[in-house]
Amino acid sequence: MPQAVIESLDHEGRGFARVEGKAIFIEGALPGEKVEYSSYRKRASFEHATLSRVLKESSTRVTPRCKHFGTCGGCSMQHVDFGAQVAAKQRVLEDALWHIGRVKAEELYPPIYGPAWGYRSRARIGVRLVPKKGGVLVGFHEKKSSYIADMDSCEILPPHVSRLLLPLRALVESLSVPDRMPQIEIAEGSDRTVLVFRNLLPFTAQDEARLLAFGEEHGVSMWQQPGGPDTVRPLRTDESHFLRYTLPEFDLALNFRPTDFTQVNVDINRLLIRRAMSLLDPQPGERIADLFCGLGNFSLPIARRGAHVVGVEGSAALVKRAEENAALNGLSDRSEFKVSNLFEATPESLAALGRLDKYLIDPPREGAIGVVKALTDDAPQRIVYVSCNPATLARDAAVLILEKGYRLRGAGVANMFPQTSHVESIALFERV
Repeated sequence: MPQAVIESLDHEGRGFARVEGKAIFIEGALPGEKVEYSSYRKRASFEHATLSRVLKESSTRVTPRCKHFGTCGGCSMQHVDFGAQVAAKQRVLEDALWHIGRVKAEELYPPIYGPAWGYRSRARIGVRLVPKKGGVLVGFHEKKSSYIADMDSCEILPPHVSRLLLPLRALVESLSVPDRMPQIEIAEGSDRTVLVFRNLLPFTAQDEARLLAFGEEHGVSMWQQPGGPDTVRPLRTDESHFLRYTLPEFDLALNFRPTDFTQVNVDINRLLIRRAMSLLDPQPGERIADLFCGLGNFSLPIARRGAHVVGVEGSAALVKRAEENAALNGLSDRSEFKVSNLFEATPESLAALGRLDKYLIDPPREGAIGVVKALTDDAPQRIVYVSCNPATLARDAAVLILEKGYRLRGAGVANMFPQTSHVESIALFERV
């Protein structure tokens, strides 16, 4: 069996090695280890492989906490010491900036990290009727598979939600449509936990009674989604259609619906906002754009610091939510929100926002290439860029530095998704 010495971890948490000049990516292997491996995909310049045996073990290897690790596809790094996970993500960010963008940060910010377990306040879990496995399965998908993992607990979900996995199996089995309910969405607010059942066929009156009884017994709110996102509603007609999360440092409370985009890790989101505000340094009298603003997660802290914020977002529903949240927090006079497709940004569309002193950019995984290419000579001198994809951040950084005259003053990671290879980061760009 072939052997390799692992050099580093790649962006998916796989061990990287070179054997006779060929790149080998080995699942489950850690830097510094000597391992035996078995390849399952071979190409001319690389191979993908699974770990067969560890011949020399890394000091950062730990025993995975979850008994489903390796089968469930929800986590990929539970075998790595928590501190080593954070360090590996910082290296992934640095490697992406250099190898993709050919840029380096002048300063590496201290990593942002928090609780390692039970952090996930949002999740979509699959539901499937599998008679061969005894009935209904409820959980994440198996690794590299469309099958649902046979789970009875989950270490990254809040403990009270993890304890619901087995009771949810029995609940779904008792309903009239156990084979027509592919998904349950979990959304945690500061006031309650919501379970949204994606029902492809209508619930009967008996189904609704069972769902409500389950919610009462377990202290969770039961919702349904019979169609698109606009059909999401609570089963109890007297229940509010909004959840809430708070940002105590800024004396803010933000309303959201269970299917709205919000960050999955409340603690890291608060720390990331603190870092963003420190780098952005909003001042009274400034006009600051929050691009890809969502429901106001960064916009309202900017306004609370005294600046006037211009939030821009492609979703009209989220823009409406941002406006409502501004009003809820008494910040309507310091904020305005606009609907615009930022992936098709032009110099003219950015100029239409008016004079702006600074930008905060928080795009989805696709990045903000349309925005950075549309920047002109009178663009703000300071840009804070929050990224959930190091590759697109690196691509956009190259444009900002090589074409638009900015410097990458600093960059660092936020461990938004512990136990996974996902890398969240934040970077500061300033005009030379």
